[in-house]
Amino acid sequence: MLERMNSVTKPTPPSPSAADDFLSSLPTLDALVQGTVSLDSGRETRGVSVRSSSSEPEATGLAKPESNVESSDAESSKASESSNASVSESLVASANEPAAEFETHRAGEDTETSDAPRRRVVLPIALFLATCASTFWVGVTHFQPVPLLPALTPWLGGDGIWARRLILEHWTTGLTYMACVMAILLVHELGHFFATLIYRVRASFPVFLPFPFNPIGTFGAVIGMHGGKADRKQLFDIGIAGPLAGLVIAIPVMVIGVMTIDVTTPPRGDLQMNCPLGVLAMIHWLRPDIDLNDGYLWLGHANGWFVAGWVGFLITGLNMMPISQLDGGHVIYALIGRKAHWVARGVVVLGIAFMVYFWAPTLILMTVLLLIVGTDHPPTSNDRARLGAFRTVLGWTSLVIPILCFPPFIFRVVG
Repeated sequence: MLERMNSVTKPTPPSPSAADDFLSSLPTLDALVQGTVSLDSGRETRGVSVRSSSSEPEATGLAKPESNVESSDAESSKASESSNASVSESLVASANEPAAEFETHRAGEDTETSDAPRRRVVLPIALFLATCASTFWVGVTHFQPVPLLPALTPWLGGDGIWARRLILEHWTTGLTYMACVMAILLVHELGHFFATLIYRVRASFPVFLPFPFNPIGTFGAVIGMHGGKADRKQLFDIGIAGPLAGLVIAIPVMVIGVMTIDVTTPPRGDLQMNCPLGVLAMIHWLRPDIDLNDGYLWLGHANGWFVAGWVGFLITGLNMMPISQLDGGHVIYALIGRKAHWVARGVVVLGIAFMVYFWAPTLILMTVLLLIVGTDHPPTSNDRARLGAFRTVLGWTSLVIPILCFPPFIFRVVG
């Protein structure tokens, strides 16, 4: 077919005078070499490839046009063939462009993690050490750091020597509580972190929140991640990995704490801790001799193991609330999609009504933070990814965790 096109479109050989006029208008070889005329190497001009490095026959052809008048038929045929070939190459290149773009996109996805900014290291380590110190101190004060502040602070009339004596006498309680509660928090957050590594979702290192002025010495820990990069199944795995991992440590710690509670001594202080249903079941099963006062246990009777396990239950139960971007919010959104927004709003309304009716001010701060963040969960990268039967059953079962682990009143002051 190419030969037929050449036979049909074969041009009439130009006269010598016309050839001379045309060739005289072209730039000379010296101009090309000196750069007075700029031509890119390999650039296509009207279907004919023009190169900056000319061979000797081409230079001769430019200098002596009269010698090529007789072979104009052959040159025209070659030019037509070159034009057709360049058109074919252009079509093939345009057809291959989507594949090239796809490969480039895939390569960009593979290098996304390496091009992302590095995680902060110094701040998480500093906050981790600060939380270790605050939980150790709270354990040393037997979980009542605030009443001892005036006696321990020199500028409030206290004696620093008494603080050192307190540490020397109760360092074992402080160390036990610090080790247990930090292990629960760390394993919880590492469950999230390792899941993000598996699915290549960008996340920060766990960030701990120290607070040495409350009975537990911390506000827990958080981890930041690009949740919008994960699909429905990945978000489910990332969300549920933390609570399950934390419970693996919290449950045996609580069992040891229940078994070692000493209720024979008079309680110290005026603070009682509310026990969730899971802890009440353990106490009734393992220690029926403990007389709980309406589900409360004197904080003065508790030991480091028990308080650490209680904190692990508290944090796990709170995080599994089906609200916003809490762990339970991830799970419920993965289960029912945008319908989870109505579930979250309903839980918040019930929580506010509970606080007002029973006057539970300990939940006000958490409720305000949830309202600031927002109750609705943002969409995932693919809300249609299938969970499978196992994840579906596990997800619905995990929503019982707040009922078993979260104490509704947390603390009560008696006095």
